[in-house]
Amino acid sequence: MANTKSAEKRNRQAQKRRARNVNVRTTVKDAVKAARESLSTQGAAKSGDAVKTATRTLNKAASKGVLHKRTASRRISRLAKAVNKAKATAK
Repeated sequence: MANTKSAEKRNRQAQKRRARNVNVRTTVKDAVKAARESLSTQGAAKSGDAVKTATRTLNKAASKGVLHKRTASRRISRLAKAVNKAKATAK
């Protein structure tokens, strides 16, 4: 438990940040999951919006500092790889 005023304030700030970060991480996970599901069901041609949304969400999370920039980059890369693979198998 915090003993000083400044430590109490730090706790309050940490709780706010944690709540915000959890929300952003959940949004990222949902977006990536939706993109992967649309890739598997609709194929590469029709899942472009979902992949674009997931990419945008990952970039935003990285810019806010919720995710590390390399983590976001790696996940975007894997999504793009999956899209390209789906396109190749569709031909």
